[in-house]
Amino acid sequence: MSYFRPTSLAEAIAIKAGKDVTVLAGGTDVYPVRTARRAWGDPAHKPILDITAVPGLKGIAEEADHVRLGALTTWSDLARADLPPLFDGWRRAAREVGGLQVQNLGTLAGNLVTASPAGDGIPNLMALDAMVEVVGKAGTRALPVQAFSTGYRTTALAPDEIVTALIVPKLAGARSTFLKLGARKYLVISIAMVAAVIATDEAGRITAARIAVGACSAVAQRLTALEVALVGRPLAEAAGLVISDHLAALQPIDDVRATAAYRRAAAEALVRDALADLASPAARRAA
Repeated sequence: MSYFRPTSLAEAIAIKAGKDVTVLAGGTDVYPVRTARRAWGDPAHKPILDITAVPGLKGIAEEADHVRLGALTTWSDLARADLPPLFDGWRRAAREVGGLQVQNLGTLAGNLVTASPAGDGIPNLMALDAMVEVVGKAGTRALPVQAFSTGYRTTALAPDEIVTALIVPKLAGARSTFLKLGARKYLVISIAMVAAVIATDEAGRITAARIAVGACSAVAQRLTALEVALVGRPLAEAAGLVISDHLAALQPIDDVRATAAYRRAAAEALVRDALADLASPAARRAA
């Protein structure tokens, strides 16, 4: 096996353009996957491209109209950051991803690039309308998270490209939440999860709604029909407006954790709970 640890972004891109490598950031998914394959008798593995020595890929910077989070920013970094209520849901996910060791090592971009249907960060990024900044030999480009995640464990990254940052646009008067269901509270793969971002006016009416469900399709899904139905309605009434048709685009599966029918019912209940959570007096004070 070859192991590369470049000290510049240009060097990292050159290596990735010339070789079929596995990019290593936090390693919290790379190593378990390799171990599992070995256990099943598959010794094959790609060379490793360790990007942890590349400068400029870590940290959270607040700009006039957005917040930029470097690709190597960890879950712990996010959980401890002083960010507006718009980020509350994503920060809640950060405190529930694995244990402290995973939170200290696992990266926000790595969770996205892994492209697991149960990746806790992905529905949050969709609800935040985040953009993914990627750099390759042709230069820098930005993709919406929904365009970046293309299927089960697949993304729109070109062979020579590396994710360098996540860009979250600011939204006035917004707050968010995140709820997930698993077999237990912590150290668990989600059965279903919901991320919701809601913005309201001074009268408490919804001016913008973004709701995404994860672990119920190959890729997390925005509930666009529900989002449209919520705009202009009082936030206090939002939970009661959810109907099963709003979740029609979901494609849950049967597996060892839950049946498809249970996942769909759980997702609907979580959506209602998330909207009720955002309408609570504590959430309104936080915003």
